Amino acid sequence: MKILVAVKRVIDPYIKIRVKSDNTGVETQNIKMAMNPFDEIAIEEALRLREKGWATEVIVVSIGTDTSQETLRHALALGADRAILIRTEAFWESLNIAKMLKKIVDDEKPQLVIMGKQTIDGDNNQTPQMLASLLHWPQATYASKLVTEDNHLEVTREIDGGLETIRVNLPAVVSTDLRLNEPRYASLPNIMKAKRKTLDIIELEAMGLALKKHIDIVKVNAPATRSGGIKVDSVATLLDKLQHEAKVL
Repeated sequence: MKILVAVKRVIDPYIKIRVKSDNTGVETQNIKMAMNPFDEIAIEEALRLREKGWATEVIVVSIGTDTSQETLRHALALGADRAILIRTEAFWESLNIAKMLKKIVDDEKPQLVIMGKQTIDGDNNQTPQMLASLLHWPQATYASKLVTEDNHLEVTREIDGGLETIRVNLPAVVSTDLRLNEPRYASLPNIMKAKRKTLDIIELEAMGLALKKHIDIVKVNAPATRSGGIKVDSVATLLDKLQHEAKVL
């Protein structure tokens, strides 16, 4: 039983984001990077399934430049067995990412693909669903609990009205939510072992995919700066300011 986990290198979620001076994107030079938090949850779940004996191999895949090798090595240090980097310098939107992942699935033939529900940079929440559609596999999104059986999964997923439990047959695509598990930390011995694990690099051009861009980023702006609030000494003053200054009454 193979499990494939897709991961992405993103800006560390705990630092302040800055927009480039030419408004072409977000500044990434000399910025701390990290693995997408939802992807860490996906890896943790895959490792737990392997530790239970339900799976035999966990493979991680990422798409990006050579700097993404750092993210993959981190995944290997957490416990993944081997890694694949699809090397490309270009930015690709969700549909093209799903097509690349489908090619990896066709080659590796995993029985389960686990992904974070979204990345914290794009926040698209599209790739897992698109991949499932391209593969014609069942999907379970927003997973907060996962129970394995021989040839199917029972997945509890978070919906607007509460929780919903569904059963999906394997092979399947699952996207993880925050409450699925608590990711582990990489130990020093495992970090050293990760350096000897296999990391294969595949050039995007060698995959033979027909890809085209569907989205162009025209301009990126930082949110407008909010002015500080003020204190008023009475309800009458508050109503006056709401009516004449804020003009919301």
